[in-house]
Amino acid sequence: MKIVSIAVSKKKGTTKHCVDQAELLENHGIQGDAHAGDWHRQLSFLAAESIEAVSTREFVLNFGDFAENIATTGIDWKVQKIGQQVQLGEEALVEITQIGKECHKKCAIFYRTGDCIMPKEGVFAKILKGGHIKVGDAVQLVA
Repeated sequence: MKIVSIAVSKKKGTTKHCVDQAELLENHGIQGDAHAGDWHRQLSFLAAESIEAVSTREFVLNFGDFAENIATTGIDWKVQKIGQQVQLGEEALVEITQIGKECHKKCAIFYRTGDCIMPKEGVFAKILKGGHIKVGDAVQLVA
């Protein structure tokens, strides 16, 4: 299980752009990301396998298109439990706070593809311990 993409945006409601590394700030989120703050959805995850499954030859989806902060391989986020702790890289520790979400308005991806996987498969977390993360870092479920 590893991080294959880290993405951030300056505004909510937009796709995110990919970066090679980021700083997770305790009880805040990714430094410089619009979704950071004092709430339960400081960080969002999607499985790279899920993004690839909805991508087609005619409509290629990229990391960050669903406004996810972190895409991973080797973990099925939607079957994890609320309260599950996850270590990212060497230092950072997060706790899953929400699985899926209600979309109050249709996003750009919905209008382009007719569907969005974030409401069903997106996972949200709060930062318990900050730290530096980078693409390629290990993701570990903490018992």
